[in-house]
Amino acid sequence: MLWPRGRPCQGRSMLLKILDRLEEIIIASLMGAATLLTFITVVHRFLVDVPVLYPYLFGINLAWSQELCIYMFIWMAKFGAAYGVRTGIHVGVDVLINRLNDRWRKIVILFGLLGGALFTGIVGTMGAKFVYELMHTDQVSPDLEIPSWIVYACIPLGSYLMSFRFLQVCWNYIRTNELPHHDAAHVDGVETSKTAPIALGEA
Repeated sequence: MLWPRGRPCQGRSMLLKILDRLEEIIIASLMGAATLLTFITVVHRFLVDVPVLYPYLFGINLAWSQELCIYMFIWMAKFGAAYGVRTGIHVGVDVLINRLNDRWRKIVILFGLLGGALFTGIVGTMGAKFVYELMHTDQVSPDLEIPSWIVYACIPLGSYLMSFRFLQVCWNYIRTNELPHHDAAHVDGVETSKTAPIALGEA
């Protein structure tokens, strides 16, 4: 049976959209949860000194919250780095690259993208080996007492995802000669009027 023309391409596009959305959900969820937990911990710390509330709040132990927040921010940073590669929000110095002719500029950019993919792939492989070794131990985190390999699993997952994003950007650059670019003034869901100033200097 022959598949209709374009079906595999549509399938890959759908999988990439799912991966993009999952990446964004993970980052937003971790950021929101860590922020909320930090807020609750700070409020609890101040309200526990109120005599009326002391009997109710003193028994609530939030000593584990700091450790959990640290882990959530680490996971968020790993997946956020991959998101940054996909959307082009990482800071880069391209003054010298832009002075090159088109041929050498493309070569240097491809070299940088492939180098990033190689480096993050190596980090992911070393992280996967480290996590695999941790899985065969009884090591747990200090406060939450969860298996340590769960905490460190963000290293191979985030690094492999970042390596994939480098390759994705590299492939798109070869095909379209364009790199992802992030507009700091753009907000998703908000349309900018053509007559409105687009920069502070034009306001």
